[in-house]
Amino acid sequence: MERQEQTAPDTVLTRIGQVVMLHHAGDREEARHRFLDLWAEIGEHGDPLHRCTLAHYLADTQDDPGDELAWDLRALTAAEETSEDGLSSGEAVRAFYPSLHLNLAEDYLGLGQCDAARTHLRRARAAAAALADGRYGDGVWAAIERLESRLDEGGGGAWTPPRQRP
Repeated sequence: MERQEQTAPDTVLTRIGQVVMLHHAGDREEARHRFLDLWAEIGEHGDPLHRCTLAHYLADTQDDPGDELAWDLRALTAAEETSEDGLSSGEAVRAFYPSLHLNLAEDYLGLGQCDAARTHLRRARAAAAALADGRYGDGVWAAIERLESRLDEGGGGAWTPPRQRP
């Protein structure tokens, strides 16, 4: 009789997902506090997949555009660690790259840094080429096109409140 090995659920990712649902339900402030508690728990040197995921969503809860950029940069740094270390989570993080770069492009655009925004938009487009067809990929491509339009129309430099991730 063959035994199928079951993988244990990742409780940290489950907890992050629960807070994401709270945020999507409209309780941004409470979500920010819970995300920050999780960040304190896993720490700056915790699992890169956890840090990438958490920082990626924590950025959306920020009131200040500079803080949002800082969290998105933390997410990208953690994603790069998984790739550099050859960690198995690197595969999971690869799907984040288009969204990570798209969010950084939006952050930089909101801060009036159009050249940096264009750089990250190009990186988002390149990373999105590897996405499979489907809801996530379609959403990322639509967001890339919307941001390209904003940049083409003259930058749209004013920061807007945090948005939902594609």
